[in-house]
Amino acid sequence: MRVKPGAGPDLAVGLFVVLLGLLCLWQAAAIPVTPLYAQVGPKFMPYLVGALVVAVGLGLTAVALRGGWSRDLEEMAEAPATNWRALGLLGAGLVVNLLLIDTLGFVFAATAQFVLVAAAFGSRHPLRDLLIGVAVTFGAFLAFDKLLGVNIGAGILEGIL
Repeated sequence: MRVKPGAGPDLAVGLFVVLLGLLCLWQAAAIPVTPLYAQVGPKFMPYLVGALVVAVGLGLTAVALRGGWSRDLEEMAEAPATNWRALGLLGAGLVVNLLLIDTLGFVFAATAQFVLVAAAFGSRHPLRDLLIGVAVTFGAFLAFDKLLGVNIGAGILEGIL
């Protein structure tokens, strides 16, 4: 089958994603399994992710062979300008999380990141974002800590929780 003109990069992306999925499957096969696992072992999720990545790559490859999905140059020229404020707020959210997570803990660090990311996406209600962020991050913390037994860092809430 001949690739339509201009679809070469799309085909390359599709094949690259297939290769990434195959790499994931190959590495999943190398995970050691002890006889302690009766049903679902440590290979299940990597195999699932690898299979899904291969499926997405095959889909992208099929679309590329039918003509591709990339926009032509005229559409790309009409793209809106980069929103540097939003990118700055997203970057600040990542940096704030990295700086606060060791000292204040997951709940405070992730809440600060949540508020900054919400502002980057155009929210003009920081108090509402703060309350939603606290609820979501506290719920995630409790789910990991109490239900799964995974310590994701309580920080200053260590004695309280």
